[in-house]
Amino acid sequence: MNSGKNTDGISVLKLSLHGRLVGYLTGFQNGRNVLSFADEFRLDPARPTFSLITHPGFHHSGKLMSEPWIKNQRLHPVLSNLLPEGALRELIAQGLKTHIDNEFQIFSYLGQDLPGAIVATPMEPEDVPDNILAIHNKAKIIKFKRGNQENNFSLAGIQMKFSMKEKDGRYNLSANGSLGDWIIKTPSTRHKNVPLNEYTAMSLAALAGINIPEIKLIELNKLDNLPPINLPDEKLAFAIKRFDRDDNTRIHMEDFAQILVKYPHNKYNSANYEQVGQVLYKYSGDGLADAQQFARRLLVNILLANGDAHLKNWSLWYPDHVTPGLSPAYDIVSTSVYIDNETKYALNLGKTKEWYCVTIDNFHSWADKSGIPWHTIKPHLDDVMEKARTLWPEALNNLPMDDEHKEKLKDHWLKLQPEFRIKTT
Repeated sequence: MNSGKNTDGISVLKLSLHGRLVGYLTGFQNGRNVLSFADEFRLDPARPTFSLITHPGFHHSGKLMSEPWIKNQRLHPVLSNLLPEGALRELIAQGLKTHIDNEFQIFSYLGQDLPGAIVATPMEPEDVPDNILAIHNKAKIIKFKRGNQENNFSLAGIQMKFSMKEKDGRYNLSANGSLGDWIIKTPSTRHKNVPLNEYTAMSLAALAGINIPEIKLIELNKLDNLPPINLPDEKLAFAIKRFDRDDNTRIHMEDFAQILVKYPHNKYNSANYEQVGQVLYKYSGDGLADAQQFARRLLVNILLANGDAHLKNWSLWYPDHVTPGLSPAYDIVSTSVYIDNETKYALNLGKTKEWYCVTIDNFHSWADKSGIPWHTIKPHLDDVMEKARTLWPEALNNLPMDDEHKEKLKDHWLKLQPEFRIKTT
């Protein structure tokens, strides 16, 4: 298929996955971008999974890969969602002297250490295959100009997160193709003690049976080569081990915005938890176990007053390169301590988003609409409540969350419906 008229020069990225050629991403100067899958990848039924929608077991995957994916400015959601949002994107775009919506250029810059296992490598003009040139009417290929990230300004971002490499107890910003093995989240200039909040919420989640990666609190003076961002008068950053890295090996993953083909700005309003449950139960390599873990996390997010469990905060991963499974949990934060009168979680669960109205019946409705047998879910919710009521009150006292935030969380527990209420005295 011809992707359009030859109107300007192009740059080409080679996309690979676990050492296998996936295809070519072409960027035009006018902002159009085109992803063309390589026949050797597209026609191989044993190919590694690029996205669930390209998995051989997914309906219409063959048709989806048979035509180029053509977009303007923003990349296709499967690729667009690999890029950072908010203040970090602004920092990178300003350093590259490009618009924040010029996703091809940002993608090119970050292509060696993207989330998951996709690698994007800029191609020299002489290396671009003839068939790619033919698709684009023999457009003129422009040699890549290497991105430069020497920023000399500061951003008052809410909270920044960086991929960093740990060595001898110090953490260095990933650069020059080195793989970061930790995500480091610096303190927020807008909200107090966010790293302590996330460390506490994730620790409580683990006590309730949630699968989480290794987490730490890191002193800021152990972080090297950070860009000149504004930081508050706090001493600790939150660190979470990257579950998409195993030493220098990449493990592929994708979030549910990618899976459901939604752009990041639609992460709150374009789907519900029933759709996520359906995908997990139907396509995961261990659908029932993942659905049970998903149900646990849904309840834990309600108990922890986390209103930010949107589509990008749930992911599949592919440890064997092919089979999808629910990834470990991440980004669990008690958001209501920062937002006055927050009473809703991110997506609909059994027709409601209201923490203080949700009951076990809403979970029953969620299971029914997700096609998951209720008798396989209910014991896991009961177990979460037993663990939370037994372990959380004492654990919270010993965890580093700000004291004012602890009191707000305890108040939240008492406002929940009786079957989800947690008493601390």
